Amino acid sequence: MKNYIENLGIRHPKAVYRNLTPARLTEAALLRGEGKLSETGALVVETGKYTGRSPNDRFVVDYPSIHGEIDWGKVNVPISPEKSDAIFKKIAGYLQGKEIFVFDGFAGANEKYALSVRVINELASQNLFIHQLLIRPTEEQLKNFEPGFLIIAAPGFKCDPEADGVNSEAAIIVDFEKKMVLIAGSQYSGEIKKSVFSVMNYILPHKNVLPMHCSANIGYKGDTALFFGLSGTGKTTLSADPDRKLIGDDEHGWSEDGIFNFEGGCYAKCINLSKEHEPQIWNAIKFGALVENVVMDETTRRLDFDDGGLTENTRTGYPVDFIPNCAIPGVGGHPKTVIFLTADAFGVLPPVSKLDKNMAMYHFISGYTSKLAGTERGIVEPQTTFSTCFGAPFLPLHPSVYAEMLGKKIDEHDSNVYLINTGWSGGPYGVGKRMSIKHTRAMVTAALNGDLEKGEFVLDPVFNVLVPTACPGVPSDVLSPRKVWADKVAYDRQAKDLAARFVKNFKQYTGMKQEIIDAGPKVNID
Repeated sequence: MKNYIENLGIRHPKAVYRNLTPARLTEAALLRGEGKLSETGALVVETGKYTGRSPNDRFVVDYPSIHGEIDWGKVNVPISPEKSDAIFKKIAGYLQGKEIFVFDGFAGANEKYALSVRVINELASQNLFIHQLLIRPTEEQLKNFEPGFLIIAAPGFKCDPEADGVNSEAAIIVDFEKKMVLIAGSQYSGEIKKSVFSVMNYILPHKNVLPMHCSANIGYKGDTALFFGLSGTGKTTLSADPDRKLIGDDEHGWSEDGIFNFEGGCYAKCINLSKEHEPQIWNAIKFGALVENVVMDETTRRLDFDDGGLTENTRTGYPVDFIPNCAIPGVGGHPKTVIFLTADAFGVLPPVSKLDKNMAMYHFISGYTSKLAGTERGIVEPQTTFSTCFGAPFLPLHPSVYAEMLGKKIDEHDSNVYLINTGWSGGPYGVGKRMSIKHTRAMVTAALNGDLEKGEFVLDPVFNVLVPTACPGVPSDVLSPRKVWADKVAYDRQAKDLAARFVKNFKQYTGMKQEIIDAGPKVNID
């Protein structure tokens, strides 16, 4: 392994550690001063100025071989091979003489579609993170391990924007031809995780597999469910259901065989975490877990999950088997239920609604939610956003590729699709209240067990979705957002405003079938 590292240009490493156990990685991180132990034994670190993803610092290396495939724009920003190579050489030089931590593992629980990934870390704590997040190989698999993709994470290396041709001291550079990702300047571990996801989003559609930004679980009768949504909308929380087995909390593929998890771990938000509402995540924060940017009492080593002083985007990474009823391996059948999660900051979307196929395609392509505080740098309060396919920052290919694949899958397997609003009720952000987790869980349960299918639905005249008239465990007034607003005129005005935003946003998707366009909200805009 030392020869391999030196052949990359990382000369004379002080030491190279490959596939250390979580215990040894935790020890190394403590000895190196990277973090401290909490009272439960979790490793707690602070990631500095980068406490969330930095989307403006992400680049894709532009080659003639892939140029026509990539959906270039704000998400996929081109960088020349020459500039990328120059940054790579600087990172290799920076790592010379340092301790190097290497993890070899897999993305993809279905071996037919698994990608072998080698991650080289400057920090033991980040190596612990990716060890717990990806699928860990057996001793036999390690003997002849050949990386299909290489990721080098060097947060201590700071780019020179002017000299390196990037936007800041941080850079995340994805090279599909050389099969390599460079991560510089940022210690936020989510950059490593999401780089793997971006790679899978490029590779799998070529194999007729739909990559998805969703969580998944499976009932004891074998019924699989998917939960789409951006960070903070409830994917991790709602899929960690004590009555169902967790397949995975964030990234999956849908193949001809069914669903499979890309990962072997979970990366959960911790802000306002409570043992009462999220016991599985609470109990997973123990020895072997990595905790990022949660304020800790120096004397008691007790974590304060309600303190967002460092960031609202507090995080913990842990292996999926820290969840008592996880599915190992992380595979399931074709989903019976597909749920789109949104956090509506306007407080006007129904808390639960049923979507037919065309409605489902419209809302999948739109990917409406509100970016929550801390998920990305510079976001301090919820902001309305549309993220194509609930994962625009991670899609190298044109959105239509993923949307058409989902529509085909829903058709083939007769999946029921629901839109669930985990955002605000009774008014917009700052006036209304966040939707009760208890009520949201009741809606999810009713969708999964078929109770909603047994009842009646009414068509919302503005948002053009099917709203149930009753749901077990939820007051009927809650199901109709207009009824819980004190000012009905204000509700009508706000609902029409959001509907207009949907319509305006969808106009960017040229060439869409008319039946999909017609399935969106109903409002006239100039």
